[in-house]
Amino acid sequence: MSEAMLSKVRKLLAQAEDPACTPAESAAFTAKATELIARYGVDRALLAARDPTTDPVGDRVLDVVAPYARDKVGLLAAVAEPLRCRCVRRRQGNGFALHLFGFTSDLERVDLLFTSLLVQAAHGLAATEVPADDHPAAFRRSWLAGFAEVVGGRLWAAETAAASESGAPSMALVLADRSDRVQRRLTEEYPRLRTAPPRRLGGTGFGSGAEAGQRANLGGRDLGGPAADRRLTR
Repeated sequence: MSEAMLSKVRKLLAQAEDPACTPAESAAFTAKATELIARYGVDRALLAARDPTTDPVGDRVLDVVAPYARDKVGLLAAVAEPLRCRCVRRRQGNGFALHLFGFTSDLERVDLLFTSLLVQAAHGLAATEVPADDHPAAFRRSWLAGFAEVVGGRLWAAETAAASESGAPSMALVLADRSDRVQRRLTEEYPRLRTAPPRRLGGTGFGSGAEAGQRANLGGRDLGGPAADRRLTR
């Protein structure tokens, strides 16, 4: 991501996180930052359509550790899919190794967003009181599910808007081709991949987590910097 774009995103997110900022102002700053990140993805896709060497299909592995490793995997999937990446979950110790496939620019965006959102989720959980009649672990798992679902929806909306506003008549074909190429790369690596069964969550934290997901900064103050610790502390 260019330094000019990083500077704009950092400034917007710094304003959004200012304690003196009203909720309406914070939401506006965050929305603009999300728009810039999505627009970057579209710009890179158009450039790669003209010169494929600028943005090749690749892969990387992210380690997701306990506690709540499976719930963090759900958050990663919610971030990866709108950004046209695919992930394969592999058991590793008491956590998972997530094998991500995508174009280089999209993998970069997923890694940065996921790192930032894990930190935000940890802060949100720490500030949320578990109801007396609910099990703490069950509440937090359902909270994380709500957080991930809303974040994923916001990212889908931002990506769709950026594509429609690009002005390129072939944009839909370009993005569809990129998705197909990523899927082919994944299938080559995992020809017999199985889909995980759906989860059943019993906690009551989904609504609270969804509200936090609506407020989440879809970027992060350290966008472009070193990866943060991928752990939730509670």
